[in-house]
Amino acid sequence: MSNLDQIAKLSGFSKATVSRVLNQSPHVSQATRDIILKIMNELDYVPNGNAISLSKGQTLQIGMCTEGINEVMLPFLNSFVETASQNGYQTIIYTSGGDAKKELQAFEDLRRKRVDALVISTCVNDQALLGSYRKYGPIVAWQRMELPEIPSVAMNQYDGYMLGLEHVIGQGYTRIANAFGRPSSMNTLSRFKAYQEIMKKYDLPVHPEWSFNGIYSIREGEQLVRDLLKDDNEERPDVILCSNDLVAAGIVSEARKQLLKVPEDLAVVGFDNTELAHSLGITSIDNPIAAQAKNAFHLLMNSLNPSEVKVHQEKLQFCLVKRATT
Repeated sequence: MSNLDQIAKLSGFSKATVSRVLNQSPHVSQATRDIILKIMNELDYVPNGNAISLSKGQTLQIGMCTEGINEVMLPFLNSFVETASQNGYQTIIYTSGGDAKKELQAFEDLRRKRVDALVISTCVNDQALLGSYRKYGPIVAWQRMELPEIPSVAMNQYDGYMLGLEHVIGQGYTRIANAFGRPSSMNTLSRFKAYQEIMKKYDLPVHPEWSFNGIYSIREGEQLVRDLLKDDNEERPDVILCSNDLVAAGIVSEARKQLLKVPEDLAVVGFDNTELAHSLGITSIDNPIAAQAKNAFHLLMNSLNPSEVKVHQEKLQFCLVKRATT
């Protein structure tokens, strides 16, 4: 008698029902699932992973493609890996280090059926090239994509940045500086558009020299403050909106070292609302990154398992969390 036959006999359910529990099918009641899982546990039954994969026609592995792993992407990565694991999938992380050829290894693994699907955190190859791999399996991006063929779960950061801008203007700050990330990214372009529109709306002067690109880290935030203080005769911004909370932390730290009062002399707004912002009391834009990762996984599952009940995307929005730096 096979293991499945034995489990079916002891549980009183059919072998097909036992198989559905093994394959984590939603078409089994929780009570039935609990009985079968209890018997599996008593028998110390370990499912054959290869057999389950073959029965599903899938590897039960999803690739995640990124240039590298940093503090900004960790909430997305952790949430995606956890959600995938809860649903019986493993996640393979492909880091390219900015090497286009190395990045393509992930897409070649999709073509060779070594992974069932891919989620893109950041990519360096031409998007049209990456989109051509969709015929081999579903691809979803967290990075905002210009290519409509690759769906993205990213939110338009115009909306989040506008919240920060409206907030600081409402607090009385008018000399606004921007610490942007990659100058060519859709996120930076969206934030800059929000900045231009808000300055026009309130008839405030635009200072092109106060919009800085390529500012990502704590150290770069610190250096930005030192650069602004080099010439005491020049007018300085009274608030800086940052690409992320790391930059905001660096600005706050260096401003205090330079005996600037925060927020009286210089206000600071971060982005993402990480634990760092919470710990240091930094006003930040809450960016629901973990929830975007769950949306990415469910979007892939809807494509991989079209016969299953569709999981709808959670509707997400930015919100501002005011703290001591504004």
